[in-house]
Amino acid sequence: MEEISTGTDPRVPAVMPDKPSHIEEVPPLFEATATASAAVPEDAVVDKDLLCPICMQIIKDAFLTSCGHSFCYMCIITHLRNKSDCPCCSQFLTNNQLFPNFLLDKLLKKTSARQLSKTASPVEQFRQALQQQGYGVTIKELDNLLSLLAEKKRKMEQEESERNMQILLDFLHCLRKQKVDELTEVQSDLQFIKEDINSVEKHRMDLYRARDRYSVKLRMLGDDSSTRKPWSSSTDKNSSGIVSSSLNIRGMAAGYLQNKKMDGKTQLSGHCSQRKDSLSGADSEAFNQSGLSVARKKRVHAQFNDLQECYLQKRRQLANQPHIKQESDKNVIHREGYNVGLADFQSVLSTFTQYSRLRVIAEVRLGDLFHSANIVSSIEFDRDDELFATAGVSRRIKVFDLSMVLNEPADVHCPVEEISTRSKLSCLSWNKHWKNHIASSDYEGIVTVWDVKTRQSLMEYEEHEKRAWSVDFSRTDPSMLVSGSDDCKVKVWCTKQEASVLNIDMKANICCVKYNPGSSNYIAVGSADHHIHYYDLRNISSPLHVFSGHKKAVSYVKFLSETELASASTDSTLRLWDVKENLPLRTFKGHTNEKNFVGLTVNREYIACGSETNEVYVYHKEISKPVTWHRFGAQEMEDADEEGGGSHFISAVCWKSDSPTMLTANSQGTIKVLVLAA
Repeated sequence: MEEISTGTDPRVPAVMPDKPSHIEEVPPLFEATATASAAVPEDAVVDKDLLCPICMQIIKDAFLTSCGHSFCYMCIITHLRNKSDCPCCSQFLTNNQLFPNFLLDKLLKKTSARQLSKTASPVEQFRQALQQQGYGVTIKELDNLLSLLAEKKRKMEQEESERNMQILLDFLHCLRKQKVDELTEVQSDLQFIKEDINSVEKHRMDLYRARDRYSVKLRMLGDDSSTRKPWSSSTDKNSSGIVSSSLNIRGMAAGYLQNKKMDGKTQLSGHCSQRKDSLSGADSEAFNQSGLSVARKKRVHAQFNDLQECYLQKRRQLANQPHIKQESDKNVIHREGYNVGLADFQSVLSTFTQYSRLRVIAEVRLGDLFHSANIVSSIEFDRDDELFATAGVSRRIKVFDLSMVLNEPADVHCPVEEISTRSKLSCLSWNKHWKNHIASSDYEGIVTVWDVKTRQSLMEYEEHEKRAWSVDFSRTDPSMLVSGSDDCKVKVWCTKQEASVLNIDMKANICCVKYNPGSSNYIAVGSADHHIHYYDLRNISSPLHVFSGHKKAVSYVKFLSETELASASTDSTLRLWDVKENLPLRTFKGHTNEKNFVGLTVNREYIACGSETNEVYVYHKEISKPVTWHRFGAQEMEDADEEGGGSHFISAVCWKSDSPTMLTANSQGTIKVLVLAA
């Protein structure tokens, strides 16, 4: 039964209005196309009766059977090669009982044209109309069509040209704006440089004048001291000559004159020798100073691009701020008239060029060099930088006296204290208030607070379910400590109670945790999700900020100051962040770190880390490339390779507070005390 459509059905064909008399006659070619398009609704569905029962596609080359069913010619022929019946009714059928169905073919072609008209572009429809037979077009109509097409083409070409010109013009405007901005920036930078050159030249001349005045004053003092002694001696001799008897006046006078000549020669030669010695010493000192100056200039040129970027960044940021003397800024040379940016950069340049190498001043070897249990996982200075402790897979905390290590020549030093533990240790943290208290985290997830003097545990926290990688005491509240573990939990502890104070659940393994040195309310958490999560412990529902940039797990986080945070990752990079402005500051590259924990340590100006090449790298916080590096002895590595030790790596590093001295340890259990040197 035929389906009746209501007035609201979208499938109802639209009623075509009568053609107004003032509209020109549409050529039959377009009229046929338009009529075919209007005759089929937009959402019409192909009738199932028009589908071939065998291939279920629109019938192509329709053939009718004697039983009244229609199929594609190729479909029914292929079927009759295997069977002699109708696929629809199973009546006996042969090739001789197949007849062309011309009417169905005609209907199918019209249906196909209607379907094509729904999706085809006007050009395709035009092409289809031209291919249809029975639609005659006169030469005049074709001329009109060609004129329309030529005009359309000309208009499209003009629009395309206008678009291209507009795109080119926009590009040139953007380029001009960019170059003008660059020129303005360069002019501004040149003005900064000119002002700074004048300031530096002025202070340099002041220094030269002060040096000259000092040299003249020293020369005058030296001349006065050298001339007073001969005059005093001659006066004494003259006085003695006057009181002598008159009988001996001639002899005494002759002797006196002879002695005076000899004394004058002696004094003159002595004075000249002193001047020569002083000049040779000054020349030697000047030569040494000149050599140091040349070496420092070479370091500047080697890192010129990074230093240039550092200077311009500081100068632009602090362009209009005159230098204000601050007692807390120990590294900045305070000079009147200096811009803050220039003074800040001068301190960077001074500290950066001050050192060029790491010198070994002491070495400690922990037991058997070729035993894997000697790997040092953590090394830390105590509150006063007098003692340092080591821990690792040996299940022992060893405490050494730094002065004894430096003063005793032996390679194997005995620890002043030694504490045995139940499990391998991953991290140590000294309490900065109570000198004898140290915290440890181990492979069983236990966090322990120890008294180094009594070798006894004061508190044991066993809430972590997996290996605890990191532990840290708060600097501002010595009773608080924080730990992170492979159980994806960060726990905050208090030494006054047994249970954890706070618990932060995260989605990835925790590799490192660190308190902000200025407040016990803020912690930084490095995770295996490649991010650093910065938390305010007063609201742990979500982090204050998540620092993204590392491509692999974040293995260490350390604070240089209350606002500067350094991080290390197994993507072989270090990164510096501003936790106040939530901004990345710099990326450091040079060392190799792809799978091991190689250590990270910081001070006010420098960042140091280990490398899987058995080297220690030192970076200045303002320069992305290493300042210097030190490779652990090649002889040690050769000996280890002969014993099957394989490749070794740096496993722990630690700066001494406000000092160029650093502790380093590697996977062989070798500890070296290094110091930055010129």
